[in-house]
Amino acid sequence: MAFPHSVRLVEVGPRDGLQNEPEPISTATKLELIDRLGAAGIRHIEAASFVSPKWVPQMADHREVITGLTHRPGVVYSALTPNLKGLEAALECGVEEVAVFGAASEAFSQKNINCSIAESLQRFEPVLERAKAANVRVRGYVSCVLGCPYEGEIEPTKVADVSKALYEMGCYEVSLGDTIGTGTPLKAKRMIEAVSRDIPIEKLAAHFHDTYGQALANLYAVLEEGIAVIDSSVAGLGGCPYAKGASGNVASEDVVYLLDGLRIETGIDLDELAGTGTWITQAIGRPNRSKVGVALAAK
Repeated sequence: MAFPHSVRLVEVGPRDGLQNEPEPISTATKLELIDRLGAAGIRHIEAASFVSPKWVPQMADHREVITGLTHRPGVVYSALTPNLKGLEAALECGVEEVAVFGAASEAFSQKNINCSIAESLQRFEPVLERAKAANVRVRGYVSCVLGCPYEGEIEPTKVADVSKALYEMGCYEVSLGDTIGTGTPLKAKRMIEAVSRDIPIEKLAAHFHDTYGQALANLYAVLEEGIAVIDSSVAGLGGCPYAKGASGNVASEDVVYLLDGLRIETGIDLDELAGTGTWITQAIGRPNRSKVGVALAAK
């Protein structure tokens, strides 16, 4: 299959990238990060998570972040809303798009959201109904699509089942997450093949972590299958609190460099994006996990 002509990057750094940082990050820093990402040409930014501060203290300022945003024309600012309470709070702040997250692994679902896969899907139904009534789009996430820290290998059919349920419930797009980053290209292709039997390929996104250094190879493999939406995190920030030792998301800079090399359009200014990665890692005292970002900064 030919590569897509263009790819939409969904930048998850402000949410997925920062949520597990132990030291509080100021709202002003988060807002500056979001604005810099928009200035670099990113058109979809996951800005906050409406979860209980008890579980994710770093996201306690979600209201301030969403209401403090400088809206750039053509940029979507979304928020994670795992339940109805989170959704109502997000709607009060005027959020335009939200996301819910399930898992393809029963054990991960229990450890992550304290319920079975079936129960998690039931919980999403009122969220989807309420969002639809408010004219707010919902994106669905599926975790552990290429492996689970508790169950090991995950059958592609299980991923397809959960993805199909989210899509039929009304999620306009389903993002497939290799949460612990154990996937390899052939597994990634087979998983996409299974899921795309039930859902049009243009409604799917790849959310791959780089724990084993395979994320770019896996993304290349699924681009060949026709995937045209990629989730990534500036400077490779973030990991997974429930997956021991899982390092961050794939770095946005590395993805853009790959796409530029394949002549796939993103509309993103790589130098500006890399500068943002350098700035945020210095601001929060974290190493820059983007190979491209480090290389460009050394020039």
